[in-house]
Amino acid sequence: MIKNPILTGFNPDPCICKKGDDFYIAVSSFEWLPGIPVYHSKDLKNWELYTHVLTLDSQVELRKLPSAKGVWAPCLTYCEEEDSFYVIYGVMNSMNARYFDIDNYLIKAKDIRGPWTEPVYLHSAGFDASILHDDDGKKYIVSLEWETRDGYEKPGVICVAEYDTVNKCLKEYPKRVYNGGTDRGCIEAPHLTKRGEYYYLMCAEGGTGYNHCVTMARSKSPYGPFEKDPTNPILTSSPNNSDERADWDHLKPKYYNPDSILQKSGHGSYVNLDEKNAYLVHLCARPFVPELRCTLGRETAIQKMIWTEDGWLRLADGSNLAKLDTEETGLVEFDAEILPDRDDFDREVLRKDYYSPRIFPSDFTDYKSRRGFVKLRGQESLSSLNKVSLLCRKLPSVNVEVSAGLDFNPEIYQHSAGLVLYYDNMNYIAIRKYYSDTLKQPAIAIISLENGEKKEFLDTRTAVDGRPVCFELIVSERKSFFKWGYEGEETKPIGPVFDTSKLSDEYCKYGEFTGTMVGIFAVDSMFHKKEADFDYFSVVDKKDL
Repeated sequence: MIKNPILTGFNPDPCICKKGDDFYIAVSSFEWLPGIPVYHSKDLKNWELYTHVLTLDSQVELRKLPSAKGVWAPCLTYCEEEDSFYVIYGVMNSMNARYFDIDNYLIKAKDIRGPWTEPVYLHSAGFDASILHDDDGKKYIVSLEWETRDGYEKPGVICVAEYDTVNKCLKEYPKRVYNGGTDRGCIEAPHLTKRGEYYYLMCAEGGTGYNHCVTMARSKSPYGPFEKDPTNPILTSSPNNSDERADWDHLKPKYYNPDSILQKSGHGSYVNLDEKNAYLVHLCARPFVPELRCTLGRETAIQKMIWTEDGWLRLADGSNLAKLDTEETGLVEFDAEILPDRDDFDREVLRKDYYSPRIFPSDFTDYKSRRGFVKLRGQESLSSLNKVSLLCRKLPSVNVEVSAGLDFNPEIYQHSAGLVLYYDNMNYIAIRKYYSDTLKQPAIAIISLENGEKKEFLDTRTAVDGRPVCFELIVSERKSFFKWGYEGEETKPIGPVFDTSKLSDEYCKYGEFTGTMVGIFAVDSMFHKKEADFDYFSVVDKKDL
């Protein structure tokens, strides 16, 4: 069986495509760079992080965007006639007053590892844009048209427009074609596909929370009218019917289903194996109960699907409830690359599983001048929306052991470096080495930010000398705490035990839609040049203890 989630931790809004024997999934990245991670498999069970789509400053600008803005819901497709991959993505710039100001772009490449073309601007009418490569050579852009007017149902309707491949623009204003296959409301995430004589429109409804689902409709024209699947929704975590068209809040915790491990199941896309069998990938979440806080954010799961005789897509088991386990494909098992838990920084390139908020890691990292170390050039505080020297990996579970070796000699109190459990710039907990004017020497201490409220744990302040130190973070379900020691010596606990669940979509007031990261950082809020040398960084997933 395939065990869900297949992509654990912060991996939302999956879009799957196939070229030959290779399957690829692209996921959202929001304010994190490099942007749009792409995972690869040959059996749909074993997946490896393969590449990223947005790797250049010319492709995207995210500085000063608040948490949960940035790159939303990429659509990854393969056009066989052109032997090219396409990616459609949106950059959410603002959600102020619920206007959802977004710019949607198209890029393409012969090789999924690039190089990618310069972005082509499509429109700013709404989010979750995607593309259909029709069998007659035409292309259509489909998206949610975000509704801003009073007196109209929100968040809006699905719209379609033909794309001009010569002039690289839309041929027309998008046409409003569909407002949903259920009464759950909050329609989004449209994907238009072609099978036989029908155009199939797969959408998410109910909001990307506890009433989330996947629905389907079909038409003999990309512009509709669309016939709703009579059994909608075709996949969900909350099977009971509901009428929520008047409530466009996305979270809806009252629809939590205690009989399902996977929650928030929705926002899907599918790939056919043959005329009968298909697999659908979708986002999901695994909250702490009863608080319903998802520290890992939204993850990616997969389900076995079949096409019925009358041309509708169904879960293979006949239900519509997302499952922890699904049937394997029968394809030859894929030997996916598994990156080691520990990184000793002994290569001349940074590993591909590192991310930084709003800027690329290359802006502040040096892994060549001191062999076996990565140097982080300190910049602004961890609370900044601009230039932060924070190098992160995704938290893979809520049972992990994290450690980092630090060689750092701060000279003024504006110098600090350390280890952090980070949800966003307004929510994190960190252990740091810094210069203490009170002690007149370097020290270590713990600092936290909870919904923008900073707390320095002065009772943890401990004087240290110039020797390298080891910082450790233990995440054990709800409990998270730090340890420290000099290099080569046994570490010991320091500071309080923190509530892991607070680092979550539901608790954090200034961000949503992402997930918790763990990372190493350096700050120099004086000259932006003081470097911190990290000898190693290790994230060990203890899975379900």
